[in-house]
Amino acid sequence: MLAQELKYIRDAGLYRSFRTMESASDAQVQVESQRLIMCASNNYLGLANHPELMDAACNAIRRFGTGSSGSRLITGNTQLHDELEAALSRFKKTEAAIVFNTGFMANLAVLSTLVKDNDVIFSDELNHASIIDGCRLSRAHVVVYRHNDMADLEDKLIQHVQTRRQSNPGAEAQSFRALIVTDGVFSMDGDIALLPKIVELAERFKAWVMVDDAHATGVLGTHGGGTADYYGLPAERVHVQLGTLSKALGAEGGYVAGSQVLIDYLRNRARPFIFSTALSPGVVATAKAAMELVEREPQRRTRLQDIARSVREGLTLLGFRVLPGVTPIIPVIIGDPQRAVDFGRRLEAMGVFAPAVRPPSVPAGTSRIRLTLMATHSDEDVHRILDAFARIGSELEVIA
Repeated sequence: MLAQELKYIRDAGLYRSFRTMESASDAQVQVESQRLIMCASNNYLGLANHPELMDAACNAIRRFGTGSSGSRLITGNTQLHDELEAALSRFKKTEAAIVFNTGFMANLAVLSTLVKDNDVIFSDELNHASIIDGCRLSRAHVVVYRHNDMADLEDKLIQHVQTRRQSNPGAEAQSFRALIVTDGVFSMDGDIALLPKIVELAERFKAWVMVDDAHATGVLGTHGGGTADYYGLPAERVHVQLGTLSKALGAEGGYVAGSQVLIDYLRNRARPFIFSTALSPGVVATAKAAMELVEREPQRRTRLQDIARSVREGLTLLGFRVLPGVTPIIPVIIGDPQRAVDFGRRLEAMGVFAPAVRPPSVPAGTSRIRLTLMATHSDEDVHRILDAFARIGSELEVIA
């Protein structure tokens, strides 16, 4: 049965295999003996091999060792973990924060711990797989609303919250929790959640708001604080701010930031936190150093925005179908999965690493080249990326 399923995946042009990196993550990398411009990394600010972060990791290892030796609640909590969580709460302007081993685990933890059987979750249809799996684990009633469609979200809130409370004014109906959960930046389309409207609807219907800032942390906002920072929303209006340390911050792990009560509850009830060995000291120190650098060097975000704008405008002028947005995630829609794979292979032959993204990662008919840009890309890199797209687009008749 497994062999038959794999054959189906291969025949559909959806089979995946690993590529081996032979250098540190940077604007240019060594991939299986070939030097390529990296356009598929989440290392948005170019911090994954920054000397300050590497020094922080090495110093932490010398002091605390390579492993944390246990869960946070037993032997795995170090001074570094405390300092990182304090730094995160300052960075996100919340009362407290808690660190998880991955962003995926953070989503599973919040949704399986905070939401109960009688509650209802409203989830954007393009939310990340970790949110989808967390919703399944919650055992709550899950209502999926159309992507960034606030009218559809409002209709569903009326149907599943307002109507429920009005039809049964008893204690049980009044006590259930409604939670709206959304990505801050959607990983495949690169657009930003309409968080101010989501918050407005949540306050009107007495719902909680949870935003996953995996692709927004360090990238969006005046201070790089994420989606709430981008819109200038006070932290207290977004009940759960969640994200990862492994993308723009160049480290590893996930976090949740919010009220002290929320964080204390997760420490005492979230199984992915309680039953996992703590992050290693080197990783924790790296993340803390990254946050300090993000706040100290806003020019990295400015450079990233400039590069993203140049590439997006250049591809649009060439005639490609580029999904609109302002983030460093730039989806170039090809359509057919095999054609997208061919496009990606030709890009690689021209020195640009940007593999195709196909179903089930994206909907059928929207296979794409998903560019993710970095603040450390040079102007020459941008020129070579656009030149490669122009040539291959003409060869494959993707553009006129």
